[in-house]
Amino acid sequence: MESGVGMRKNQTLICAPLMADTVDQVVELMHKAKLKGADIVEIRLDHLKSFSPQGDIEKLIKECPLPTLFTYRPVWEGGQYDGDENSRFDALRLAMELGADHIDIELKAAHEFNNFMRGNKPEKCKVIVSSHNYDNTPSAEDLGNLVARIQASGADIVKFATTATDITDVARVFQITVHSQIPIIAMVMGERGLISRILCPKFGGYLTFGTLEPGKVSAPGQPTIEELVSLYNFRLMDSDTKVFGIIGKPVSHSKSPKLYNRAFKEDGVNGVFVHLLVDDVPKFFETYSSSDFSGFSCTIPHKEVALTCCDEVDPVAKVVGSQHGASGIGSPLAGKLFIVIGAGGAGRALAYGAKEKGATVVIANRTYDRARELAELVGGQALSLAELDSFHPETGMILANTTSIGMQPKVEETPVSKEALKYYELVFDAVYTPKITRLLREAEEVGAKIVTGVEMFIGQAYEQYERFTGLPGDWEVGGFNNTSVLGARALLKSWFDKTFTFSEVNQRVKHLQARYNFFANMLTTPGVVDPTLAAAYEFDGKPLFDKLALLFKMEPWKKEVVEILPWTPVPRYLPKRPRFKEGTSSKSKPK
Repeated sequence: MESGVGMRKNQTLICAPLMADTVDQVVELMHKAKLKGADIVEIRLDHLKSFSPQGDIEKLIKECPLPTLFTYRPVWEGGQYDGDENSRFDALRLAMELGADHIDIELKAAHEFNNFMRGNKPEKCKVIVSSHNYDNTPSAEDLGNLVARIQASGADIVKFATTATDITDVARVFQITVHSQIPIIAMVMGERGLISRILCPKFGGYLTFGTLEPGKVSAPGQPTIEELVSLYNFRLMDSDTKVFGIIGKPVSHSKSPKLYNRAFKEDGVNGVFVHLLVDDVPKFFETYSSSDFSGFSCTIPHKEVALTCCDEVDPVAKVVGSQHGASGIGSPLAGKLFIVIGAGGAGRALAYGAKEKGATVVIANRTYDRARELAELVGGQALSLAELDSFHPETGMILANTTSIGMQPKVEETPVSKEALKYYELVFDAVYTPKITRLLREAEEVGAKIVTGVEMFIGQAYEQYERFTGLPGDWEVGGFNNTSVLGARALLKSWFDKTFTFSEVNQRVKHLQARYNFFANMLTTPGVVDPTLAAAYEFDGKPLFDKLALLFKMEPWKKEVVEILPWTPVPRYLPKRPRFKEGTSSKSKPK
């Protein structure tokens, strides 16, 4: 299906790198790139197995439906060409003369290439002079000097690519990009550098690279065209776009960008939500401290560290010790034995919530000292994870796994043996990729009720979205915040308890239903999320909002466990010290 360009708010191009064995295969890929929504194609001559410059270049230019960029990358710059330089220069000269829109020449070879051309450069063709660093990202001063050398070589367009050893490396590249006086392509390779490729329209980059298919990249970390256009709303970014993201390690498995970016587009919010592979949380917040970076979710293993970096923290989160909170008073959980696996942020939130509802809490963790520390906080018992299989003082217990055990790709791992699960009445797993983990599958097989991590994921996402955007507004009813999942449950329950009249509840339900239907439609739209996550929202064919009503007919223990899942308050992360000095450019930039 043709994506096309559609509405756009920036001039940054999406360039599809084309790598194939034959010219005919490259031509086929050109047309595929146009259908996918590329603006320009990079033809990698160094990947051709057989190459006849005159005829092949002429055919490539004649049959290409998009503007062209010819690259003939030598092995000493990360390419595959291993021949003599004069032959390589001659092919690039020929491409220029036959009508190529751009050619790429390496900075190391630029002086020699200029001598070869003797000033005979066609007016139409733009020369990109490039430099690639596969080891690290130099200092801002060194990057500035590099750009100056590239510009002095006669480049029409500056290009450099570095390698991220930490996500904060990207900030220096943004700084250079936003202050560049000539067109610039500035990329940071690797997963930690992904945001350099996604956010380049915000900071004024000339182009970014998007692949036709996942994994078929010309440099590490390139997203697909489809991801740029459909997932990250690349065309809609401008210098005022606010950046949101999920901080974690690992983090690429998170479905959050699929959830938020669709919502941003539908609601007209000028924002983008990205994956952020972070190693050092305080360093990250110190570096990305400007208002351009407006809000973050946080996942394993950084939840507790992130809390220490916040200027303001939700009161419940202060007590719990993570960015999670639990709510509700009075519960049939009272007196139940509630076993929490994991002593991190989510584990603390669940332990606190279970304690508040009167449960007896047991903490099991790989590191016993961490389990003991949390157990003392909630007045519970501590176990090592190895002891859990033999721990069954009673039947009818409740188990909640808050660790990453069983998460993709290690889907065959489980924290508890199947034999031990027969002592549990209900089992919850915070992992939602896959939806049904081995833990849940085996728990169901021995007769336990199960609650999936999807319940927690959508609850957190919904409340975070409202905190990020301020949408849909303040709907306070009887002390309940009706814009939250818990508020919706409380609202429905209040009607069942006859606290409000039917008409009063019905009016507020209309607001809630519109918002929940939006998320339900988004999550079940083909191509938006993977089938596993989409299937989680079918709820046996019932609309998502109806599921809330069903919660009140649910077995008491399951309903209560669902209600204490940690819905994230997400305080704004605005560390006090900016890393960058204020510049004179009118463009948006990190501080």
